[in-house]
Order: sequence, then C-alpha cells, then structure tokens
Amino acid sequence: MINWKIEETGFNADKIASNGNKYLVGNGYMGIRGTLEEYEKEHLVAVNLAGIYDKVGDGWRESLNAPNGLYTVIRVDEEEYRLPNSDPLEHLVSLDYRRALFSRKTTWKTPRGKVTVESERFASLSEPHLLTMKYTIKADFHADIELRTGIDGDVWDINGPHYDNLSLIEDDGLIKVIGTTHEKGDKVCVTEGCNYNFTCEKNLTVDGKRILRHFSFITKPGISYEITKFISVYTSVDTPDFEKEAKQLVKECIEKGYAFLKDQHVKKWEEKWSVSEVVIDGDDDAMEALNYSLYHLHSIAPRHSESLSIPARGLSGQTYKGAVFWDTEMFMLDFFLYTEPRVAKTLLKYRIDTLNGAKEKARSYGYDGAFYAWESQEGGFDACSDYNVVDVFTGRPMRTYFKDKQIHISSAIVHGIMRYFELTQDKSILEEGGAETIIECAKFYYSLLLKKVNGQFYELHDVVGPDEYHERVNNNGYTNRMAKYTFDMAVKIIDSLDGFNPEAAKHIRDMYPVDDLKKKFSDASSHIYIPQPDKEGVIEQFDGYKKLEDVSVETLKSRLLHEKEYWGGAYGVAAHTKVIKQADVVTWLTLFPEDFPEDILLKNWNYYEPRTEHGSSLSACMYALLACRCGMPEKAYPYFMKSATADLTGTGKQWAGLIYIGGTHPAAAGGAYMTAINGFGGVSFENGELKAKPQLPPSWNKLSFKIIHLGKLYQVEATKEGAVIKECK
Repeated sequence: MINWKIEETGFNADKIASNGNKYLVGNGYMGIRGTLEEYEKEHLVAVNLAGIYDKVGDGWRESLNAPNGLYTVIRVDEEEYRLPNSDPLEHLVSLDYRRALFSRKTTWKTPRGKVTVESERFASLSEPHLLTMKYTIKADFHADIELRTGIDGDVWDINGPHYDNLSLIEDDGLIKVIGTTHEKGDKVCVTEGCNYNFTCEKNLTVDGKRILRHFSFITKPGISYEITKFISVYTSVDTPDFEKEAKQLVKECIEKGYAFLKDQHVKKWEEKWSVSEVVIDGDDDAMEALNYSLYHLHSIAPRHSESLSIPARGLSGQTYKGAVFWDTEMFMLDFFLYTEPRVAKTLLKYRIDTLNGAKEKARSYGYDGAFYAWESQEGGFDACSDYNVVDVFTGRPMRTYFKDKQIHISSAIVHGIMRYFELTQDKSILEEGGAETIIECAKFYYSLLLKKVNGQFYELHDVVGPDEYHERVNNNGYTNRMAKYTFDMAVKIIDSLDGFNPEAAKHIRDMYPVDDLKKKFSDASSHIYIPQPDKEGVIEQFDGYKKLEDVSVETLKSRLLHEKEYWGGAYGVAAHTKVIKQADVVTWLTLFPEDFPEDILLKNWNYYEPRTEHGSSLSACMYALLACRCGMPEKAYPYFMKSATADLTGTGKQWAGLIYIGGTHPAAAGGAYMTAINGFGGVSFENGELKAKPQLPPSWNKLSFKIIHLGKLYQVEATKEGAVIKECK
C-alpha cells in the first residue's frame, strides 16, 4: 500500500523551480506553488489564478499571479534566517496528497542554539477563495525572535509587471493588498487575518510592495509559538463586492479557526478519493504515481465555476500563458467524465461559451464556421503568437504555425462534447450550445476542403498535425480523420433534432439550413481523403512523409548545436527527417481502432515508436493505449509510468528554444489515468453498457477503480482472468 505522502530531506537550491511544481497545492480557483514562506519572486513563488489574464506592452498575455499572502520570515537575535540564504542544519518538505496538505520543517543552528520553523498550508477545497497556513517556531534556548509575516505584492511575472497600482491597506485588524491590472483595470484583492498563541510586541509596516506584521517575543526553550494565517483571494471578475466578501471570509475563518477549516477541507478531499482512488495490487510505485497524478487533476478542477477550463500547465504558473489547449478535451476529460461529470461539463461549457471567439478567429482567416484558439484565454481569445519560439543562435523570434495551421483543435472540442453526451446522455450539453458548436466546427472544415481537378477526394492542405516538428503539410492523417469525425457528428446532431426540446430544435433549424448542411457534411465525410496502409501496413503520416530522411532519434540529437535548439520549423533538425515530436498516426489509431484490423495497428505502433522523440508529455500515453489495444501491456507499462511520473520526477521538457515551459503536466496525468482505466483496465462502452476487458501488466495482480456511467457509480475489479463490474449501492 502507499502512504499518500511525498517528501524530500535536505535542501538543494537547484530544485527550487521543480519543487514548486512537485509540491503544488490548489483548489481549482488558485494554485500555490510548493515554495517556502520566505521565498520571493526570484524563486518563482506563485499564487496562480484561474481564468483572469493581463497583457503588458508587447509581452505575451498571461494568467495572473496574486500577491503572496503566505510571506513569512524570521530574525533570531537580530540575524535573519531564511532559505536559500541561510544553510539549514536540517530541512524537510512534504506533501500529503491524500489530504492536499503541504508542510515544511527547517532547523537552523544559531550561535546560541537551534531554532526550528514548521509550517502547514492548504488551499481550501471547501472554500475556493481561501488559503490557510499554520506557522510554528520553537527554539532550545531563550531566543530573541522577530517574526515578520504579511502580504508580498512584488509578484513573479514572466511578461509583467501586471499591476499598475498596488494599494497596501490595514482595515479593522486585517491587512490587504489590492492590485489593479494594466490591460483592463481588473482588481485582485488579497486579504489576511491571523490568530496567534503567544504574548508579544507587535507593529505594522509597509516595506516597498509588502505590508507586514511584526511580532517580537522571547522564546522559552522547547515551547512552540504558533500563528495561523487566513488569506482570502478575490477579484473584481468574481464579484463587484470583492473587497467586502474578502474581508467577510477572513473574519469568518478567524472565528472558525484553523482546525475546523482543515477538517472541512480534508472531508472534501475524502469525498473525491472515495470515487477516484485507483488501487493496484502488485505495484505500489505505479499506484503512488497514478494517484499522485490524480491529485494534480483534482487540484486544478474549476468546481467554483460552471464555465471554465484547465490550462495546459494547470495552475502552476504563467507558462504557456495560462492558456487552454486541446490537452483538456483529449487528455484530461476522461478522468472527470468517469469520476466527476459536473466538472467535465464545466470544461466543455467553456468551449461552448467561447464559440463566438472561435467564429471570429475563423472569419479573420477567411474561413466559415468555428476555428478554436490554439492557446485559448477568456472569451476564446487566441493567445498564441505567430512567433512562438526563439532561435537560440540569433536570439530572434522564429515564425511558427501553431496558431493558424493546427486546425485539428476544433475537432477536439467536438470529440469532447460528444464523449460527454455519450457517457452521460445529458442532452442539455447539446441543447445549450453544444449542437451549434459541432455544426460550426463542421462548417469550418467544410470551408477548408480542396479537390484537385478530376480528383476523387476532398483534401486538407497546409496544416500542422499533432507532430509539430513538421509544419505546413498536406493531408495529415490525424487531421483528416478528425475532420471526417466532425462531419459525422454534425450529421448525427441534425438527425437527432427531433429528440431535442422543441425550443432548442427550433433554434437550430432557424439558424441553419439543416437539410442542405446534412447533404454537404455527408458528402464531405464520404469523400475526404483518409490515408490507407501501404503494402507494409504503414499509414503515411502526411503527403511526402515517406520521402524524408529515415534517421534515429539518437542520431538526430547528435546533430544539435545547442541543447535548447528547437527541433521543428523550417530549419529544425527534425523537419526534413521522419523523426516526429509526438504520437500522430498513433493518436488517430488510438481514438479509432475500429478503422483497421489489429495487425495494422501493431505495424504502425512498431513503425512510429522508434521514430518518436516524445518531445511532448502528451505522447507517451497514446503509445501506451495503442499497445494495450494490440495486446502488449508490457510495452505499454513504461509509457504509462513516463506519463504518471511526469511531475514526480520533474524530468519533462523545460525549454522550447529560449522559452521556459516548465510547470505541471495535467495532460500527462490524464493520459496516465486513461492508460490505467481504458488501457490496462480495458474499459469500453457498448450500447450504453459499461464493459471491461483487462490487459494488466505482468507485475499487476489486480486493478480496482470506480466509474460513473449514465449517472450510476460502478466498482470495477480487473484481473488477468477478466473483470467484475458491480453497481455501487
């Protein structure tokens, strides 16, 4: 069994950035990096907020980090003790990921004796605007202590500063910092109140962008001196009364106390684990890695909203601009569909509610329908730059085509909406904008179709598939297959309008010439070019792929002149070779294994696997899933572990050219879950029935998990002999 805790002893300054990701706590509204209380912005401290963004000058628009209400530092006998400046005698950080509690314990040796600080904190799962911390000091001598704690408004930004104005205020015993954003004048309000169990001298100061309480006292040897901090975070986007509500929440929490709030928080986490915990008999390492991955998904689920999605780096900071990618629909969605369908609906409602942004993007390129943002921020605004990578040799931005050529993004939204409907039969997702979204995505692909003179097929040219190392290719197999799927789903929606509520059906029929669209989409689906296996059974990833240089990943690495050199683009080392960034054809075959016999699936796995660099954390799970489909769980296992340990090991790619892209990997976490449940567990849904045909790795004796299907909760026990599925009463 696992103990639900990860920890690290000793202090290593080189791990500050990676530990910020590894020890993250969050509640969907905010994510707090696993940094220490005395850290400042150069240590990548972040209280990252969901769904609010700002742009400064020519910098990229990015999500906001709130002022840091955890800031705390001590002086002992007038000397400051803090990491990383003061070497500790002992140091321990830990994360109880069953209960989402981060803690640290650090001991320093001073000239007169030892001083130890301990802290514990959590982002409340029962109250999304609340961050709470308990901080304790103990010395083995009569130490002269000055404890300084408050709110640090000097925020870490990648492309900031985002606050044009900071107000630092004392109000009725509470302190607060209100930042006004540069672009829209949004307000971010952090309010702090505290309890403490000792007698002291105290005063309040403003030090630059910090407002700090000072507590001065003399310790008695062996006695613990404890302060508990209650920090609320609100924005003007949340409510016009953000200041009033922030103050009220802190006052209420001071009255309730730390122990009560912690108990409520832990109870909420236990509710989540009662459905989502996965038990693996025979492999504790895999069980720990998988449930730790699920912890991260729970920590970033936007339960406080009815229409909000999850950024590609979760809430671990501003990397990838805090933007939403196809990661959410294609890699994270299954976890929430199986364990918390209401969250899955929230994620998809975000896409439905940003349909106008997708339609505007399509119009800006001269297309019809809905072209979703590659890097989506609020309103569907596409934050992706035309120059998304920096050349390491010249320092100049490089033209990339993620924003304008990765047209497969719209089909990901269609896939997510339809998968939600199929597994829940909640027709409201279609009646409340989902049907319109699917039709608009089909119109988009229809407007892109080309047919050569005397040609038989419709084609899609000048695209970028999931393998981003090869840009502006024709007939990428994955993209064409997903366009076909989109046409099919649009036809299915039109055919099912009679089953909609009358008002929703009338709205669709008034909006669209549905009979004409059905005819067009049916024709497009029947005649779009879908690459077929060659005589060796291999499907060409895109037109001309077979003519590229066939070289190993290792050989290609040897050609790099700089470790951070970008492999793709016009001049990247991979661009003229068969080496690909991530699963492409394999992703297609994972989603639609019924397209070809199993021997074709296997031949393509064998062909593309050695030619894949896995330069994205999205890649491994697709190889794992297809390996399971081909009856190779032993080959799937290392890819499963690669996904499940992405944030435990911190070995994911940290740079794209000169751009830092570090952070957590929620898509890898979702991919690990899909591999465990859909792959090793063999879960499928046939004619409204939950089924399972397990493919367990050699070391696994049993895999146990729960799934919500059609509103009912089921327990699945999978072994090498088969599966037992029981409805939970």
